[in-house]
Amino acid sequence: MTFKDINIRDPFVLTYEGKYYLYGTRGETAWTSAKGLDVYVSDDMENWSEPHECFSVPENFWADKEIWAPEVHRYNDCFYMFVSLRSDNRCRGTQILKSQSPMGPFLPFTDDAITPPEWQSLDGTFYVDKNGDPYIVFCHEWVQVKDGQICAMKLTKDLSAPAGEPWILFKGSDPDWADKSRETFITDGPFMYRTECGRLLLIWSTFTPTGYVQAVASSDNGEIDGNWSHDELLFEKDGGHGMIFEDYNGVKHIILHSPNENPKERPVLFDLTEENGKLRLI
Repeated sequence: MTFKDINIRDPFVLTYEGKYYLYGTRGETAWTSAKGLDVYVSDDMENWSEPHECFSVPENFWADKEIWAPEVHRYNDCFYMFVSLRSDNRCRGTQILKSQSPMGPFLPFTDDAITPPEWQSLDGTFYVDKNGDPYIVFCHEWVQVKDGQICAMKLTKDLSAPAGEPWILFKGSDPDWADKSRETFITDGPFMYRTECGRLLLIWSTFTPTGYVQAVASSDNGEIDGNWSHDELLFEKDGGHGMIFEDYNGVKHIILHSPNENPKERPVLFDLTEENGKLRLI
């Protein structure tokens, strides 16, 4: 299989032991009842395996709809999947799943989402600060607050519970380039990235007059508790919800989905370079 054969949104690549593991939201069931998530495996990022189901919705699970944006992070010698879900009578939230292998099976190790139960939340990502303290960074969804928010919350070391209250890093209306005439502002797909010069960036997505875009924010103190400002847009051609990784040849990439139209969305890969702590597509 190649990217043109893989209908997923919100692509995420994990590098581990010489292979590339690709996760994402199943395009076919992105806005319907869903039963699980898949992983695709590659040696070269061009040819990919058939999908292998790495998460199956357990019997009597709290959520069964819109299983979105799986990210897999290696932490403390285990693999943790951050995934957003909802049900008809429960707010959308991000739950953390655990596995001994990037192939899964990923299983709940807590009973519920880790984001606030009364919040409509999505797209949780993982960040560990310079002191080794873990955080979830996620979106407080525009459907509840109108001006979508990117929030952070400290976690316990075993990722099983909050270790503090969530706070707002920034809102969707904050960038100078945001369309201030809108009544609502969407925030999607945060991902944390530290540049070679130590600058802490947060890439995220929203909508502008050109469509779905990939945006970049930066912290003024190089940490998650800094003040966040907004760089120029990284990608404006109807694509986003990206993440950054480095391949086994030392080349940096961003992978995102484009177009932002179901069921046409596919993973798209770009080489990435840094110039004075800022990102640029090659």
